[in-house]
Amino acid sequence: MPAFRWLGWGVAPGLAEAEVPTAGPGEVLVRVGGAGICRSDLVLAEATPGSLPAGIAPPFTTGHEIAGWVEEVGPGVTAVAPGTPVVCDHHVCCGVCPRCRHGQDQLCERGGFSRGFGVDGGMAPYVVVPATQVVPLGRLHPTEAAPLACAGRTAYHAVHRVSRVLSPGSTAVVIGAGGGLGRYGVQILRATTAARVVAVDTSAERLAEVAGPGVELVPSAGTSTEGLVARLQEATGGGGAEAVLDFVGTDDTLRAAAGAAQPFGALAIVGAGGGSLDVGWGSVPGECEVFVSRGGSLADLHDVVTLAESGAVSSTVEVFPFDRVTDAHDRLRDGRLAARAVVAPSL
Repeated sequence: MPAFRWLGWGVAPGLAEAEVPTAGPGEVLVRVGGAGICRSDLVLAEATPGSLPAGIAPPFTTGHEIAGWVEEVGPGVTAVAPGTPVVCDHHVCCGVCPRCRHGQDQLCERGGFSRGFGVDGGMAPYVVVPATQVVPLGRLHPTEAAPLACAGRTAYHAVHRVSRVLSPGSTAVVIGAGGGLGRYGVQILRATTAARVVAVDTSAERLAEVAGPGVELVPSAGTSTEGLVARLQEATGGGGAEAVLDFVGTDDTLRAAAGAAQPFGALAIVGAGGGSLDVGWGSVPGECEVFVSRGGSLADLHDVVTLAESGAVSSTVEVFPFDRVTDAHDRLRDGRLAARAVVAPSL
């Protein structure tokens, strides 16, 4: 079958031939309906030995945001039937280490690999996944649901972590609200908390797309870090926000996030923008929890799919045929995508 594969160091991923996989015991063969593209996929083109987590090396098929239909089930699989639309958990986890047993499977002690990032992913007509790691989609179409596997789940996990400080009347600041993850963050905050949302983005056009009841829009283009902090303090009545979620993660946004938080609040660093934040006396509010939010668990994926099925969360996607994967990568790299890129291998 054709597949979009990373074949070697210093070589950009491209179309190649791959064997059609078969489902073994406890596994299902998924016919891929949609495979999303994340910024993390772009690093493979310039990766060098030692630049990726230990053990991740070519060759493998890319694509970790995977949704489709169960084509075949392997021996022993009874929980899901052929024809069922599903979204796939991309983490490769053992299921028995302490983190897996405590619902922290995205950071499995024996893992570190991901379908599409170390082992064969879904940028192909078929992929094999353990039956325990597929989530039925109900009425959702796979091309719509594919980004939930990573972007949606990542945003849900971060919001769930900070929700403990979000009582009625509280405020959550979302930095990068117009981006792929930030859009999910705003929707999930509105659906699962009673907090008022202050949405921040450099693009007024993207911000307009997350407007809604209980959402205040703060365009930040051309604003200094100090100016943005002042605007966020004003938007929160001078006391700061109970929760701040930074879906960008640059030096500037992290400093703004710390300046917008309040004591006893929570600051989630979600975006991998290469920035850093000094944490110590005077640099962050007292008793404010600061954490790096990493992906989400299988339970988080179930929850965000439920929200999407209810209509509380929706995905804005642009679908690309299989022969335009490279074009989708280029447009994402250049900032020319207004939606989540999803590749349909059947097109």
